[in-house]
Amino acid sequence: MEAFWDLYSKEGIAKTSVREIVGKAGYNRSTFYEYFTDVYDVLEQIEASILPDIEKHQNIITETGVHLPLKHLTEVYSRNKKYFVVLLGKNGDPVFKEKIKNVYKALLRPHLQSPGADDFILECTLEYSISAFLGVMTYCFTREENPDIEKMVQLLWSLMNDGVMKNFKRSASIE
Repeated sequence: MEAFWDLYSKEGIAKTSVREIVGKAGYNRSTFYEYFTDVYDVLEQIEASILPDIEKHQNIITETGVHLPLKHLTEVYSRNKKYFVVLLGKNGDPVFKEKIKNVYKALLRPHLQSPGADDFILECTLEYSISAFLGVMTYCFTREENPDIEKMVQLLWSLMNDGVMKNFKRSASIE
């Protein structure tokens, strides 16, 4: 998998071949095919291994109440940044972005739904929030090797609670 990842992160899936993977890993093609059907299967297995464990995260949310455990989620991203930065980046896998958004939507939806609420507004708000969270995390982790997690959590919390415009005004008044 490491040989695949080295090639994929530099070249993308279209330019990553089984021949290159086995050559880099020092194995033969038959060994590769014992574990994977093709390069897409390798990518799928890597993605599945880093998708958040919804039961574990559900327990964390239950323990902390409805407040989103932003620090925990940023730590999950940090632990898997080698993969997330590439998969969620400009040359990444758009399917993975949808998979991870769907995991987080399923995780948060039960805590945010209420009887008689407008489902359209809930789904759009979840999409906006999760897309923004993943975008901020990807941006921060591609700019710095070890970004300040506390600062990111504070900013994300402020964006969620105060909104974008208040944060623009706040940053303008600092300078």
